[in-house]
Amino acid sequence: MKTLLFTLCLTITVLLGSEGASFSADYQKGLAAARSGNHATALREFRALAEQGHASAQYNLGLMYDNGRGVTQDYKESAKWYRKSVEQGHAEAQYNLGVLYGNGNGVRQDNVYAHMWFDIVASNGDANGAVNRDIVVKRMTKEQLEEAQQLARECVLKKYKGC
Repeated sequence: MKTLLFTLCLTITVLLGSEGASFSADYQKGLAAARSGNHATALREFRALAEQGHASAQYNLGLMYDNGRGVTQDYKESAKWYRKSVEQGHAEAQYNLGVLYGNGNGVRQDNVYAHMWFDIVASNGDANGAVNRDIVVKRMTKEQLEEAQQLARECVLKKYKGC
C-alpha cells in the first residue's frame, strides 16, 4: 500500500511539475518567435497561454495588438489583454494601459486614468511612469488630480482588480 501511495504521489508531482515546465517552455518559444519576427508562432504561443491566465503572455499579446505585429492593429483588443495582465500586477502592462488612456487608443481618452496608471507605475520605481505622470498632470484640474490619486490608492488596495 505504501508503494502504491508513493507511486501515486510521485506521478502527480511529475505531472504537475511538467505542466509548469511546458507552460514556461511555450512562453519562451513565443518570446523567441517574437524576437525573430515569427509573429504567427508568437501569436499562437502567447494566445494559448494568455487564455490560461499567464500574465506575461497576456502582456505580450496586448503588445502585438498595440503595435500590429502578426495581427491587425487593434487598440481595443490590446487594452483587453493589458487589463488582464494588469490585474495580475504586470508593471509594463500598467504603463501601457496608461499610454492607451493618455492617447485615447482603444479606450476613451481619460487623463484621470492615465495619471492613475502612471502614478502606480512611478510609485513602483519606474522613471518613465513618473515622466508621463508629470506630463499628464499639466492637462488636469486640481479636482481631476485628486481623483486620480484617490483612484490609484484604491486600485493598489484592490490589488489592481477592477481598476
